[in-house]
Amino acid sequence: MFTLRFDLRAPHTPTADLYGAAIDMCAWAETRGAVLAVLSEHHGTADGHLAAPTILASAIAARTRRLAILLAAVPIPFWDPVRLAEEICALDIISRGRVSYAFGIGHRAEEYGHFGVEMSARGKLADERLALLLRLLAGESIDHDGRRITVTPGCVSPTGPNLLIAGGSRAAARRAARHGLGFISQSATPGLKEFYEGECRANGHEPGVVQFPAPNTPTAVFVADDVDGAWDELGPYLLHDARTAASYRNGDDTVASISRAHTVPELQQPGGAYQILTREEAAGYVRGGRPLPLLPLCGGLPPDVAWPYLERAAVATGPDRTGQ
Repeated sequence: MFTLRFDLRAPHTPTADLYGAAIDMCAWAETRGAVLAVLSEHHGTADGHLAAPTILASAIAARTRRLAILLAAVPIPFWDPVRLAEEICALDIISRGRVSYAFGIGHRAEEYGHFGVEMSARGKLADERLALLLRLLAGESIDHDGRRITVTPGCVSPTGPNLLIAGGSRAAARRAARHGLGFISQSATPGLKEFYEGECRANGHEPGVVQFPAPNTPTAVFVADDVDGAWDELGPYLLHDARTAASYRNGDDTVASISRAHTVPELQQPGGAYQILTREEAAGYVRGGRPLPLLPLCGGLPPDVAWPYLERAAVATGPDRTGQ
């Protein structure tokens, strides 16, 4: 049992190769233990980070039958809510309800400049656009800013797609609670879970699905027969991913998945976000009740290098090995 995450950074590998491999990997993996594919979103980056996750999600949904897909996090201040509602409905139809969304507010000033959006207004924009989006997804026809808005066709899921809020602050937790949405926290801030639950009840909602990072839990795993050899092969790609992700956060160390490693040996420290496991270690991880979090194309890893690691992970975490 494992998950797949794709951000499709491509500092050296042809972008078309990575996009094609991501789709092929999802189609292959859903019959071999994959339970979820996570697609991230960033804009205007030097290494081509995935900027159009709904389009990639559509391609993955068309090639799969049961694999769940999560877009996380979708920075809602950058989206026109009407257009986003139309794309969410279309994806719900194509996937037959398998696509979920975690909405965030973004954290890179460069992206706000990219879209011409004032960063200081991001919380207000997120609240306004989210409120309109939810009404449109519920099938309402709305009079807004002097225009009539109706989104058709609507979703095929009886209650619409699963929607959550992603963030690590009380403002994010409050936003989720106000709208009765689940909450994915990027930090393990003490008391934040209780705050979210209290805000839900204060707004007349039962708390939704919550996810908080567990201590010393990896967010990017590879499975190898020769761990030292794998670090030699994968290390530069993992380090690029780590350093780029850290640069997006400008010194913010509250996000559990961020590594401040500057060298591959620093990245290898026990308990880090990036881990290379043996087959036996991978099987033990899954026996502990957690899906193995894979980032198969991490840092623009060439597909021909990435595939054997994915195949080993699937074998190592399969029911014959884990007993599940």
